[in-house]
Amino acid sequence: MTTAEATPTLDFDWEDKSFLGHPKGLGYLAFTEAWERFSFYGMQTLLVLYMVKHLLLPGQVEEVAGIEQLRALYGGIDGQKFASAIFGTYAASVYLTPIFGGWLADKVLGKRRTVLLGAITMALGHFLMAFNVTFLFALLCLILGSGMFKGNIASQVGSLYKPEDLRRADAFQIFYLAINAGVIASPLIVSTLGEKVGWHWGFGAAGVGMLIGLVIYVAGQKHLPKEHFDVPAATAEAKMPMTRNDWLATAALILLIPVMAVAIVPNNQIFNAYLVWGDRDFALTLGDTVLPTGWLITLDAIVSVSFLAGVALFYRWWKTKWTEPDELTKIIIGSLFSIGGMACLYLAAATTPQGEKIGLFWPVMFHVVNSIGFAHMLPVSLALFARLAPKQINATVIGLYYLAFFAGNSMVGWIGGWFEEMPVTSFWLMHMGFAAAAGAIFVLFKLLLAPRLMHRAEPEDVALA
Repeated sequence: MTTAEATPTLDFDWEDKSFLGHPKGLGYLAFTEAWERFSFYGMQTLLVLYMVKHLLLPGQVEEVAGIEQLRALYGGIDGQKFASAIFGTYAASVYLTPIFGGWLADKVLGKRRTVLLGAITMALGHFLMAFNVTFLFALLCLILGSGMFKGNIASQVGSLYKPEDLRRADAFQIFYLAINAGVIASPLIVSTLGEKVGWHWGFGAAGVGMLIGLVIYVAGQKHLPKEHFDVPAATAEAKMPMTRNDWLATAALILLIPVMAVAIVPNNQIFNAYLVWGDRDFALTLGDTVLPTGWLITLDAIVSVSFLAGVALFYRWWKTKWTEPDELTKIIIGSLFSIGGMACLYLAAATTPQGEKIGLFWPVMFHVVNSIGFAHMLPVSLALFARLAPKQINATVIGLYYLAFFAGNSMVGWIGGWFEEMPVTSFWLMHMGFAAAAGAIFVLFKLLLAPRLMHRAEPEDVALA
């Protein structure tokens, strides 16, 4: 078979720069992801508050199919601790199912069909949130749909570029900007409707957002590279044997997963105990108006978008004068800022007299410092996985990347249940410790494994079958 026959994407314009210097397909993927994140984070922002203030209260919880069986699995807990446990299980599971979604895309349906099926399943889940009785089934639909959607759309971003194309890391920054654009808008609409009009109005708005994302994705199909599922004769690339360095890169990426899990606990606690704390103790008022607690997530998203753009521009300037840090160095820098973000929350609790509402200075500083850390960690780590994951199992390995979020969010739910059982200052000092421990291991990884990890496989490195 010739090289031309083996390559299913020769008709794709690899030099396309029509969308902010990137292929047009990136625009469709970014806007699809923006609307999917609008729906996902809008629902997630409401979830804990909805359970604590409505669904798990007497007179409501009895209507939820399967809730008592679930409560028994958690040892009969209730209240905020039960809500935190449900949130942690849900938030963890949406990052476990991308492994299944990656396998489904690599071996059965292809990325495009898998993303379409995932989007439809997620939209169904959002609309089922409108009914108490289907609450747990709705969460199941969102978990399965997200698994089919998440890793595969990220993998398609990486597939827009040749392996040596340095625009890939910049593309993932743009992709994360789109994510945060969706997060900015979602609390303003979804949380406001949910907290001020009715919880189910908010969940319905999230469903509409998912349908908009689905329409955009369908419209952009012609701007994405073809897959080997689209060209049956062109399967040589999919069947190429794994090289020794392919296996080494895969093993190294797997070693990074538990470290990433610990590193994301401080950031992801924003959607759990942090919202409960803010709802209870923050001075969320503007004159005589009480602001929706979910607007804290909009604040976080606005700051995150600003610093994602700012950090990307900073490194574009930096590399004109000095050598740009590699991905692992940026992740280490991000860990330092994550430690600083947790210090801000500690100071917010420690400097406020007991019985008084917490002013917004330290919470705002937390969002600023933590967002700088976020810009150095999550998009960079995803770009690292997309770069090093072997082509033969690219979607599957990116699915494995989300195991970090599965483990991290499991910890968020478990640890978040301690919020009402320990001093607030100690709670955030513990999260500072998580950030510090992860940062230290990233340093060791950089010193010991990074040189070999970044090495490219050569043809003679093909492993024996």
